[in-house]
Amino acid sequence: MTEQSTPASEKIRVSIVGASGYTGGEVLRLLLSHPCVEIGQVTSESSAGNYVHTIHPNLRKVTQLQFVSATALQPADVLFVALPHGELQKRIDAYSKLARYIVDLSADFRLRDTALYQRYYEEVHSAPGWLDQFIYGLPEINREALRTTHYASGVGCNATASILALLPLVRAGLLDSSRPVTVDLKVGSSEAGATASASSHHPERSGAVRLFAATGHRHEAEIIQALGLNNVYISITSVEMIRGVMATAQAFIQPGLEEKTLWKAYRSVYNAEPFVRIVHEKSGLHRHPEPKWLAGTNYADVGWEYQPETGRLVALAAIDNLGKGAAGSAVQCMNIMLGFEETAGLTFAGLHP
Repeated sequence: MTEQSTPASEKIRVSIVGASGYTGGEVLRLLLSHPCVEIGQVTSESSAGNYVHTIHPNLRKVTQLQFVSATALQPADVLFVALPHGELQKRIDAYSKLARYIVDLSADFRLRDTALYQRYYEEVHSAPGWLDQFIYGLPEINREALRTTHYASGVGCNATASILALLPLVRAGLLDSSRPVTVDLKVGSSEAGATASASSHHPERSGAVRLFAATGHRHEAEIIQALGLNNVYISITSVEMIRGVMATAQAFIQPGLEEKTLWKAYRSVYNAEPFVRIVHEKSGLHRHPEPKWLAGTNYADVGWEYQPETGRLVALAAIDNLGKGAAGSAVQCMNIMLGFEETAGLTFAGLHP
């Protein structure tokens, strides 16, 4: 099916569980303009009966949908689940009976190793039998597996940026495996979700440059799983930004390599990718990736800076944490799983300035 050839009678019915949060709302925004989708129901326990635009004001006059309770959920072709972490694993048996396809935006089914899950989430997984049925929902590494699955997990936004920054180096075998890889992540306030807290209170948050996860962040586990690295470490800092993740990965490769070797590594991985762009210029204001230009998009911009005399390489990736780092990748997964055009509903190019 393509954007030009999908009759209304052939559209699939999609419902969203947990649509009042930021990621659920972003999925809804994207799907409302998707050429192959009709929205069935959107759930919210706290806002049941209210119009969607009372929570997501950007959707005023775009939709007249009202939130319903999840207890009123009806069957659909696809179910997007944007519940807090830990909730879907308690309900997966019930929800799997309501929809043939499920795309989960939480962390519940991202990790296949129960020991790794317990190490990073400090609890025992309550539905371990389902872990192998979910495919990690980052198309750039799992596209073929997504074509044949009925269940896709969400991706961590910080993990997504880190994986995309490092993937060309891993696939080309360029990393010095004897040395650790460290990723510094600068993130926007929407990463904390829609529920207010003391740390999100405006006088406390505005202007802050706050290190909130120096070691052991949960998204580290996804990077370990996706890249097969056992010596990668991340640190995360909140900055004055609403949407966005900027990953700066410090790694070492062989000294003295020519720049064309790195270009070849990045192009071989990303030239055919519809949503990953190589940003690596010798000069100019926009010579490196920058999250500002990606707000609202499913794009990821990647680049690098290499010091040939030492072998030090700084790998870069910028994304919108609610886009490529959550809802955008989720919709991209659905497109692949159902055989739609992979870019359907995802072609917004961002704004400048």
